[in-house]
Amino acid sequence: MKKRLFLFGLLAACAVALCVRLGFWQLERLSQRRAKNALVLARGTLPALSMSALRQSDTSATHWHRVTMHAVADYEHEMVQSSRSQSGAPGVYLLTPLRPIDPGWGDTAVLLLRGFLAAADGRTVDFDKAREGDTLTIDALVTAYPPPQQGAVRSPTSARALRLLDRDTLQAMVGRPLLPVVLLALGDTVTRDVVRPARVPPPSLSEGPHQSYAMQWFGFALVFLVGFAVVARGTLKTTPK
Repeated sequence: MKKRLFLFGLLAACAVALCVRLGFWQLERLSQRRAKNALVLARGTLPALSMSALRQSDTSATHWHRVTMHAVADYEHEMVQSSRSQSGAPGVYLLTPLRPIDPGWGDTAVLLLRGFLAAADGRTVDFDKAREGDTLTIDALVTAYPPPQQGAVRSPTSARALRLLDRDTLQAMVGRPLLPVVLLALGDTVTRDVVRPARVPPPSLSEGPHQSYAMQWFGFALVFLVGFAVVARGTLKTTPK
C-alpha cells in the first residue's frame, strides 16, 4: 500500500512540477508581450521615417516605426499570400513590390502588404481591378518577415500565390533585391469595394490570454497537491500499524 502511495506521490510531484513550469512559461510570454506592446506604442508616437532613413537604419531599430513613402508600384510582379481571413471572410493578402521615388535609391524594392481581398477559394483575385494607381503615397508600419517555417512556400495551384512569406522566394519572383522588412499599409480596414483591398489591421496590443493560462496551470498544480494530500491521508488512516 505504501509503495503504491509512493508511486502516486511521485506522479503527482511530476505533474505539479510540469504545471508550475508551464505557468511560469506563460508569465514569461506575458512579459515578452508587454515589452513588445510598449515598444510598439513608443515607436508609434515618433515621427514617420523617410524611405532613405529606413534603408540606412538597422533593421531591428526600424520595426514598428511608421514610414511615409512615394513609390512606383510594380503590379506586374504583384502576388498574394493565400488562405487569409478578415472580418470572417476568406481571402488573400495582396503583396505589392514598390520602387521608392528617391534619388539614388537603386534597383532594390520593398514589399508592401497592401491589404486584404476577399476570395472564395483563398487565392484567386483580379489583380488588374485591385490596382490603386501607378504611383502611390503610402503611410505604412514597418514589420518583419516571419521566421522560416516548414512546408511549401509557393502554392501548387497558382503561380502568383504564396502560402508563406519567404524573402528569398519573393526576391526570385520579383526579380530584384527586397529590403529585409515588410511594410503594412495603414488605413481603412473595412471592405467597401469587393475589388479594392481593405487595409489589414496592425497587430493587436492586447496582452492575450497568457495571464489567465498561467493561473490555470498554477490551479492545476494546486489540484494535484490537494488530491495527493487527500489520498495520502485516507491511505495512512486505513493502513494497519
